[in-house]
Amino acid sequence: MAVASKKIPAPDQVTIRTALLSVSDKTGIVELARSLHSKGIHLVSTGGTHKTLAEAGLPVTDVSDLTGFPEVMDGRVKTLHPGVHGGLLAIRDDEDHVQAMTTHGITGIDLAVINLYPFEEVRAKGGDYPTTVENIDIGGPAMIRASAKNHAYVTVITDAADYGALLAELGNGAATSFGFRRQMAAKAYARTAAYDTAISGWFAEVLDTPMPLHRTIGGVLKEEMRYGENPHQKAGFYLTGENRPGVATATLLQGKQLSYNNINDTDAAFELVAEFLPEKAPACAIIKHANPCGVATGATLLEAYERALACDSTSAFGGIIALNQELDGVTAEEIVKLFTEVIIAPSVSDAAKVVIAAKPNLRLLVTGALPDPRAPGLSAKTVAGGLLVQTRDNGMVEDLELKVVTRRAPTAQELEDMKFAFKVAKHVKSNAVVYAKDGQTVGIGAGQMSRVDSARIAGLKAEEAARALGLPAPLTRGSAVASEAFLPFADGLLSMIAAGATAVIQPGGSMRDPEVIAAADEAGVAMVFTGMRHFRH
Repeated sequence: MAVASKKIPAPDQVTIRTALLSVSDKTGIVELARSLHSKGIHLVSTGGTHKTLAEAGLPVTDVSDLTGFPEVMDGRVKTLHPGVHGGLLAIRDDEDHVQAMTTHGITGIDLAVINLYPFEEVRAKGGDYPTTVENIDIGGPAMIRASAKNHAYVTVITDAADYGALLAELGNGAATSFGFRRQMAAKAYARTAAYDTAISGWFAEVLDTPMPLHRTIGGVLKEEMRYGENPHQKAGFYLTGENRPGVATATLLQGKQLSYNNINDTDAAFELVAEFLPEKAPACAIIKHANPCGVATGATLLEAYERALACDSTSAFGGIIALNQELDGVTAEEIVKLFTEVIIAPSVSDAAKVVIAAKPNLRLLVTGALPDPRAPGLSAKTVAGGLLVQTRDNGMVEDLELKVVTRRAPTAQELEDMKFAFKVAKHVKSNAVVYAKDGQTVGIGAGQMSRVDSARIAGLKAEEAARALGLPAPLTRGSAVASEAFLPFADGLLSMIAAGATAVIQPGGSMRDPEVIAAADEAGVAMVFTGMRHFRH
């Protein structure tokens, strides 16, 4: 219904006689306007759009002629006028509305083609405060919302990608159907919602208010996926506009479309490998089901990959490989020997591109940079009826004041291995236990309900890896071990010691810390408290 209370039904076909064109992004606008003009549609426009159309030789009326009022205040006020909004909101089949239009000289506007000031782009590029504020569009969202509300009579187009669909809808005539107008109205409201979300999110950042009273999360659909985590689930990949190097901003050099699970795992892999500064050493992280199955540094990128793979070569099959340096040809030749879903790196050499090209289904992503693990940000997940929002876990072990709590202090090498293990544990699903030695994970236990089980599983995986590599003993012998949360009982520590760990790093803070420390002292194990927990669920 156009107006339910007056029992005025919405018409199906509405002929477009007057179109208002007001766009910041002028891609395709001249071609669209020319097509509309050829159908006898009267063109009305504003500011820069009017100039563009006039210079293209199109007959176009300035919106000031429609309103009888000039643009003022540097163009801030030009369409906020009854001559515009009356033309957009009028119910054409309501006698009172028609009389008001006649009395006040209001022309009906049947088509509104509007896109907004590039606030999101300015924000992403780090524009200064005045520039960002000036790119908050007021008139555009107001016209879009008015047009969308009155979609019984008005067609609203907010995306240049829909110009073709509009012309196809018009065909040889100049009318649109109610179904098309309703579809475009829904898209219009989604656009203004995402726009306002970007603005409110920016203000929250500027004012350092991570948890404002009203929180919305918006995005633009990058691609609709074949399915979600499972084939019976629908899924889409939305971009929030955050300017953070990673899977959302990467360029896909080759390979088929990434799946929902690919994107989730690739994000986990790249965020993990970014913990290791490329100027210090090449690093590689191999991820399976959002958990690392191997992480390592090396003298070369090839060595880092081989050491990461050695931790659990079985689980690495079909995994995601993330690198903190440019992928070179030699490393690429070794990687393609194993079935891999995705490789993500800051850059890729020409030689590596040639190697990867021989595996056309292997996705190759280039990000141009690494994300800053210390940078602030937000993460969110849904629950029934709500959103859980938190600041990004940007805690870094290098920034913590480590406290030695045992009689024996760790050696310099043990301390390095502790820090390495704790960095990795931050990215392992809780409960997490990670053994590391000489810049290489040698055992990872993830996602268990009991921390003891995580410690045991990591030890068992290390034994399996030793057998696969033909080693006389698992590499957990003489390793450092990290727990992402405190050890509530000594049993977890005893399992770690049984696997061969000689040094332990954990947050501390359990009421049984003295009991755990005493067990470490009895075994001659060094233990360090971080004071920071890294739960990951």
